[in-house]
Amino acid sequence: MGTFLYFAAISVFVLLCLVLCFVILIQEGKSAGLAPSFGGSASDSVFGTSTADVLKKFTAWLAIAFFVSCIILSLWTSAIGRTKQADTSAFPVETLE
Repeated sequence: MGTFLYFAAISVFVLLCLVLCFVILIQEGKSAGLAPSFGGSASDSVFGTSTADVLKKFTAWLAIAFFVSCIILSLWTSAIGRTKQADTSAFPVETLE
């Protein structure tokens, strides 16, 4: 069960990374960004006139979630490594000469 949860968390992390990359790329920059590439112009907006503000806030929350999940997965992975290392030390390996 723990292995399933670990790989499910990694899958959510990868999905979060992809969404974060996409949201960053669709933001309008100084040179209009990639928004016109997807059929929208600078005047078209799904969220009204405050699209830039909505995307900035959404990007900030995604970035916070990314960093938190990165730290959690890092600690979880190191805990798994320590557990496996403790399990292997219980069975000493004999060397043949």
